[in-house]
Amino acid sequence: MDFTFTEEQQAAAEAARAVLSGVVPDGVPSPALVPGAVAEDIDRPLWAGLASSDLLSLTLLPEHGGAGLDLVALCLVLRESAKVLARVPLLETCAVAMALQRYGDPGLAAELLPRIGRGELVLTAGSNGRSGHDPAELAVKARRRARPGTSGKAKAPGGAAAPADAAVGWVLDGMQSAVPWAQAADWIAIPAHTDEGRAVVALVRPAQDGVTLAEQVSTSGERFAEVRLESVRIDHRALIDGAGAWEWLRAILTTGTCALALGLGEAVLAMTSQYTGKREQFGFPVATFQSVAVQAADRFIDLRAMEVTLWQAAWRISTGADGALPAEGDIAVAKIWASDGIRRVVQTAQHLHGGFGADTDYPLHRFHAWAKQIELSLGPAAAHEEALGNLLAAHLLD
Repeated sequence: MDFTFTEEQQAAAEAARAVLSGVVPDGVPSPALVPGAVAEDIDRPLWAGLASSDLLSLTLLPEHGGAGLDLVALCLVLRESAKVLARVPLLETCAVAMALQRYGDPGLAAELLPRIGRGELVLTAGSNGRSGHDPAELAVKARRRARPGTSGKAKAPGGAAAPADAAVGWVLDGMQSAVPWAQAADWIAIPAHTDEGRAVVALVRPAQDGVTLAEQVSTSGERFAEVRLESVRIDHRALIDGAGAWEWLRAILTTGTCALALGLGEAVLAMTSQYTGKREQFGFPVATFQSVAVQAADRFIDLRAMEVTLWQAAWRISTGADGALPAEGDIAVAKIWASDGIRRVVQTAQHLHGGFGADTDYPLHRFHAWAKQIELSLGPAAAHEEALGNLLAAHLLD
């Protein structure tokens, strides 16, 4: 198995490091010290910097002003962004743009994607459903809105049912919880289900009629929202209903979250290494004590497992390569390691830092809060192990 990155992928990571080099992880108040969100908006200067470095258009096709790179390149950039706790919806914007490019209306894609790449539009996605436990697409209902003068379904001359394109749009009802930075977004991707039981993705504007944003605050202190939809009308172009569109978007969002977990964990382990190398007890750096070294080594192994399972999942999604199991199996393995691994990394870091790790003047506590948010968004490893077991039962291996 060869996970050597291409020159283009390595260049994307280098560009990300350059843009992110000036970002300070604790540049906003600590979530432990403020009653609500740490800030009202995303990091707009950073967003502009990402756009000017062509990192927002990284995965867009050249006809939309992009570089045409794949999910692996995006995950490399996300990994770097997590090391500085970048307060921007980079994952959500790029993932929704990729879904629109692959499955959406060509006219809408041509209209929106160049603007997304230039940083003029911010996108996010509601992928948690009502509670985070039920499938997100079941939390919202999408029904066809027929042409004026018809009742329910459009009719062709003679009373027969008209073709699907006779509908002029869709109506959405339901709710998605914990939508990241929804108040700052220009478009929100909402998974929904139709009368036929198909999963689709609707693009809605936060300010349009019928959309209500209820304030929520994430564990990391960022501004989230509960997005409520009451008879929200959208044009037919704003519904991404290609077969497998929602499943593909969900896979991108999940794998990107695993990349964030990896980058954050690497930053935390580096902080721990620096601290234990300088902190002395009995005249020696604590890093030289066997118990400290063993714990740090265990967390290094966690990160390497998180890394290899991430690249396997991203590669399967990017290439569509066949395997003994569907790509969902590789994604499940990546989620198992990311969810459990990031928790172990930050817990060990707090332990080895002692009380200093909880000091709000030191950034480790902020990384801990972000790690917990990532862990919660991924869900418990046991659930992913059960999903993997079901896949193994359904696909007997030789």
